[in-house]
Amino acid sequence: MVKDERNLLAILRAELEFVQKGGYRYTARSPWRPQFIFQDSPTCLNFDGTQPPRPCSECVLLQLVPLGLRNGKIPCRHIPLNARGETIDSLYRTGTQEELETALTKWLKSMIQKIENESAQTQEGPIDAEKAAAN
Repeated sequence: MVKDERNLLAILRAELEFVQKGGYRYTARSPWRPQFIFQDSPTCLNFDGTQPPRPCSECVLLQLVPLGLRNGKIPCRHIPLNARGETIDSLYRTGTQEELETALTKWLKSMIQKIENESAQTQEGPIDAEKAAAN
């Protein structure tokens, strides 16, 4: 099994840029259906449909998913976005697209800041994303 060797901080920054540029609202890729957070982003391992699909268990974002939810079909939908425990999955069921994108944007900015702060404090290699997510 090949693991996702991408840098978590770079992925989060790219995802934030994608959201802020309206990536989930305006697309020529599949305009007939709603766009799915993370899955329809260039940050997804399976964004390029011309390549063989890779399992979500290889994705760098998996470390942000609670342990008990990592084996689901689309685990990134279960990343907690705020202190209330809202996730992409729960906001699909109870929120609007705007509420979902707002929560996602706040979460991305917060995670980026936490990882950058921890990195600056430790001045060591990769950051433990689970530890940053718990703060």
